Amino acid sequence: MINLEQKIEAILFWKGEPVSRKRLGEILQLGQVEVNESLEKLKENLRGRGIVLLEKDNEVTLGTAPEFSDLIENLQKEELNKELSKASLETLSIILYKNGANRALIDYIRGVNSSFTLRALSVRGLIEKTTDPVDHRRYIYKPSFELLSFMGVTKVEELPDYSEVSKSISNSEEELKTEVEKEEAENS
Repeated sequence: MINLEQKIEAILFWKGEPVSRKRLGEILQLGQVEVNESLEKLKENLRGRGIVLLEKDNEVTLGTAPEFSDLIENLQKEELNKELSKASLETLSIILYKNGANRALIDYIRGVNSSFTLRALSVRGLIEKTTDPVDHRRYIYKPSFELLSFMGVTKVEELPDYSEVSKSISNSEEELKTEVEKEEAENS
């Protein structure tokens, strides 16, 4: 029998980023009291394991237990020294040529969930995450100054074939908006 804590754990794992308590309630169609009780049970169930429930303001996410910080730090150093994967390069290209993109657009263009790739790029300091000014529930991923410096450009417009590639990505963004509007109309 699947319980609420397991559902929340699955959502947080899949999202790979902080989720507000309110959003969890919306997803699970529950009140805040039930969400809060389930989060407390999840926190208790994770005690003594390698994963913990992290809480900040009104958001929660899964993270590694503090006692494993040395192990994780070593793994991060190893990861930072590796070459970028094809998935990372694809994601980075979208972010660079769009000069900031939300995860929905990145996922739509790539055709796969990009949460882990975005996290890896963020850990490496190649991208920055900011709140979307249009929709405060989403994040916009932008190229970091370190990335631009590493690439030898002072602004994204200096990238090869910038206007052509940027236009292509904008077309994909329009396709995504049309698809979302169509789905919303069908669900109304």
